[in-house]
Amino acid sequence: MNKNKKLIIGPHDKPKNKGLWALLSLQHVFAMFGATVLVPTLLKIDPAVAIFTSGLGTIIYIICTKAKVPIYLGSSFAYINASAAALSLGGHGMMASGILCGGIVYLIISTIVRFTGMSWINKLIPPIVIGPMIMIIGLSLANSAITNAGMLKGQFDPKFVIVALITLLVTALVSIKGKGFFKIIPILCGIVVGYLVSLPLGLVDTSLFSNLKLFAIPDFQFPGVTYQFNFGMALAFAPIALVTITEHIGEHSITSNICDQDFLGKDPGLKNTLLGDGIAKIVAGLIGGPANTTYGENNGVIAMTKVASVYVVGLAAIFAMILAFIHPVAVFINSIPSAVMGGISIMLFGIIASNGVKVLIENKVDFNSSRNLVIAATMLVIGLGGAAIVWDSANGGELSGMGLAAVVGIILNLILPKDKNFENKDIEID
Repeated sequence: MNKNKKLIIGPHDKPKNKGLWALLSLQHVFAMFGATVLVPTLLKIDPAVAIFTSGLGTIIYIICTKAKVPIYLGSSFAYINASAAALSLGGHGMMASGILCGGIVYLIISTIVRFTGMSWINKLIPPIVIGPMIMIIGLSLANSAITNAGMLKGQFDPKFVIVALITLLVTALVSIKGKGFFKIIPILCGIVVGYLVSLPLGLVDTSLFSNLKLFAIPDFQFPGVTYQFNFGMALAFAPIALVTITEHIGEHSITSNICDQDFLGKDPGLKNTLLGDGIAKIVAGLIGGPANTTYGENNGVIAMTKVASVYVVGLAAIFAMILAFIHPVAVFINSIPSAVMGGISIMLFGIIASNGVKVLIENKVDFNSSRNLVIAATMLVIGLGGAAIVWDSANGGELSGMGLAAVVGIILNLILPKDKNFENKDIEID
């Protein structure tokens, strides 16, 4: 029985009606679907693999947390730039190696937290470092969004722009004005409308549907079989893990609040939630998928429906794994025009950057402090200016972009003396 009056179905309860159970789980699939397939589409890897690894990663997470936390894992936007660079330099081997290193950071921090607690995380990456990190993630992807939308100077395409703007407008309107079920699937609504507008404009490659079949195996990759490990860009992925760990803490704090339980401090504890998230990330990368992360979209579903059942989330994960083998779904995703994704990305990447500003505001980071100005300004210029430390250009041996900015931000925060009249406030973890 659910003892939490804020919830209709608690974390450890099963829906009594199996039909309702299935519908509640499908809501979670729809909620994660748009963002989860957008990442592999931008990376030009098989979206079906990402759908499968989102489900598999969620199952791994549920096992590691002893089926106590209703969290869903999907494709992470934080790793897009590093993953794209790795794919272009060394293929799946380099991307998988990088994601493996990101996952190992999770496992290391999980182990440290297991023995020391988690208060030190706030001191290592306070809001003045986290905010600019998140801003860099969103802003560094801006060029990709504008290019896909056909708005880049010198590459202006009226058809692409029309589709991108309609897609953007529909996504924004559904996000702001949508009611009930539609409120949680604005990205999916935008994709569907943008796709329909693209058809008469000739932007959809209909030839992809010529050899349609019911089932198909996703384009999985396996170490030693389809690729070899290449750790040339490993250091570019490790600092990004620190950003997604802050996301992890934030999402679990929200879930704890919704469920009126302390999932981070008590049971199962941050040590186990990080363990599940880290292993899920590693497995996803090793079989050819993008890195996983905890999904706020699915937290939104729980908050809206008041249904926080781990069993509902678990069935959603199983549905996702099955869906990955349905060939028409994969073909449809591959046929989505880049203009549609461009329209979605303009808003989504902007929201990511805005969330960085939100972190600074909510934690009352004072920019009258010279120390705060120095840290934020340095991180933004390094992260967005193309700075890099290179030691092996032939094999991708470098630390650049957001990864380099994160390292610089952490070092500056540790070595710069605090202003006499100002202090950064740590993020409070309930």
